[in-house]
Parts: sequence; C-alpha cells; structure tokens
Amino acid sequence: MKKSIYIFLFISFFAKSQSFDVVPLGIFGGEKEENLSSYLVSATGKNQFLCLDAGTINAGINKAIENKTFNTDENTVLKEYIKAYFVSHGHLDHVSGLIINSPADSKKNIYAIPFVKNILLNQYFTNEVWANFSDEGAGAIGKYHINAVEPQKIFEIPETNFKAQFFELSHTKTHESSAILINHQGQYLLYLGDTGADRVEQSNKLENLWKNIAPLVRNKSLKAILIEVSFPNAQKENLLFGHLTPNLLNEELNKLAFLVGKEHLKGFNVVITHRKPTGKNPEIIADELKANNPFQVNWVFPEQGVKLSF
Repeated sequence: MKKSIYIFLFISFFAKSQSFDVVPLGIFGGEKEENLSSYLVSATGKNQFLCLDAGTINAGINKAIENKTFNTDENTVLKEYIKAYFVSHGHLDHVSGLIINSPADSKKNIYAIPFVKNILLNQYFTNEVWANFSDEGAGAIGKYHINAVEPQKIFEIPETNFKAQFFELSHTKTHESSAILINHQGQYLLYLGDTGADRVEQSNKLENLWKNIAPLVRNKSLKAILIEVSFPNAQKENLLFGHLTPNLLNEELNKLAFLVGKEHLKGFNVVITHRKPTGKNPEIIADELKANNPFQVNWVFPEQGVKLSF
C-alpha cells in the first residue's frame, strides 16, 4: 500500500514539474527543406499548440506521427492541434511551411512584430508569389489574421491558455527578428528566432532580453530557452550574417550569468536550434558546446518529431 502511494506521489510530482510539451517539426537552419525551423509548444498533455516559426510543417508532422508523438493523422494535427503561429522573422526557412500548407490549413491567427507582418503581407501573400490567405488586402481569402504586436506588450493567445510577450532581436542590421516569451500559469518558455550576438551586431537587444528574463531564471520559473547556434566557432564573425556560434552563445550566457548568478544557470535547459546542416556542422557545433560549458547548462539537441518536455 505504501509503495503504491509513493509511486503515485512521484508521478504526481513529476507531472506537476513539467509545464510545456515541445514537438520539433524542423530543427535545421537551411538546405534541408523537409526539416527547417519549426517547433510546436503546448501546455503539458494538451494538444493546443502554438507553432513557433513554420519552416517545415507537413513533413515534421508526419515525422512526429512516425515517432508516435502524435497518435492521429496529419490533417488533424494541422487543422485542429495547431491553434496559431508565431513568426519570428520573414526568412524563407522560417515561413515556407506555413505558406505551402496554407491551402490545407484551417482558419487561425498568426502573431508577429509589425516589421514581420509587413513582410508576410507585402512579400508572400501578394497573389503573385502566393495567394493572399490573409484577411487583408486585394483578393484576401481570409484564412489567417495576422496580428501585429508591439515588442514587450503582453497579450493572450486564444485556445492555448498562453500569455506572451515579444522582444526584438538583431538578425543583421537591416532585418529585424524577434523572440517570444510564453507564460502558462506563471511558468515560462523562451524561444528566439535568428539572432546575432550584441557585440557583433553592435546592438543591445539581447542584453535587454536577458534583463527581462533574469528574474524568471532566478526564481526557476523559466523552464527552457530555445536559441540558435548556426555555425561552428571556425566561422569568421564577418560571415555570420546575424547568427551565433558556440563561443558567441557562451558570451551571451555570460551576460545572463552576471545578472542572475552563475549558480542559477547550472542544469538550466538550453535547446540548440537552427544548426546549419552543411557538412558536419551540426555535429561540430554539438561537440564544441559540450567541450566548453562554463555555466554547466543542460544542452538539448532536438530531433525532428521527438517530443521534449520542460
């Protein structure tokens, strides 16, 4: 009897400690069109997903079904499980899945900073590049409502029980990117689109983000950060084009450690996204991060279609 109670309490504690399910639909930052940046996030045990970027959709859903992450068909995941999209920036490896799958999709919201909304409306949903599946402009089909949300404004995402907040990122000086901080009942998840390091980009946008999330790291309510590392350390800084290397990520984490105390980063979940798949780059990046982990964070290297829980 006591053993059963202990098992029940352990399972209950473990369940309560998990706040978010994350399903990678695509993990790479280029070339592999069937596996480009896209992550579904939901409150644990709920099929009410916000899609964080949308480079790959259909192929990622099918991979998740193959891995038994979803026990249903691709049509159900696309039309019913995915409740809304967040688009961090306008590059094709972050939006192509959304655009190509739009004829098969259901009516839903897209959330983006104003700069990105303008790209979606003026560059993609134009009736020349692609039919206008938005609800604005000439020939609007009305499937997607693109919500332009100002950075740092807190807003709600219907059907997900999420509140969220955007932060600007510098992905080269001419192209704005963004991060989203998701809040579910006082537990948080942070996802960054493409970003360069502040020093290289001559920016303070990551510094601003670190200052805003520092209290959440200290009180352990931030469950994980999903952040890009596109190139190995050998990549020259003038050829990064608004991306990070392992050394530059550690340079940025050093700023966060200064704000929160190094001890608060030990064991903290850092999910590495957007590795460029050229040659052995993904393996080299992983090896370099494992070999140099001064803050003892928990590096997580996602696999397409395999669920993560935080």
